[in-house]
Amino acid sequence: MRVKLIVAALAVLVPATASAQSMSAEAFFQKAQALQRKGMMAMFSSDVKKLMKEAKAAGETARAQRLASLKAKETPRYCPPSGSQRMGSDEFMERLGALPRAERTRINMTEAMIRIMAVKFPC
Repeated sequence: MRVKLIVAALAVLVPATASAQSMSAEAFFQKAQALQRKGMMAMFSSDVKKLMKEAKAAGETARAQRLASLKAKETPRYCPPSGSQRMGSDEFMERLGALPRAERTRINMTEAMIRIMAVKFPC
């Protein structure tokens, strides 16, 4: 149960200051899967905070890009309904895993997040 909460926290899109991203979507996916396999022991992994920070930054950057598109009167890549949008850990990992591995290797988490959101919330 706690592992699901940890991974769910990874997928939360919370506005704040975005940090530079250095992790490919594939690296994130592999580390998150490894944490899921650890079960309760995942709480003691140093990767938890790193993945949470990476996911948060990706969500913030994706949101900022969407808002910039709207401000520029351009069509954004995804159009969520108004209100807070959250995605459970299972759904997030399923959608991230649905991206082809070759693409996950080439893209960062911001691009992965945008692609996930574009499928979930098309314009």
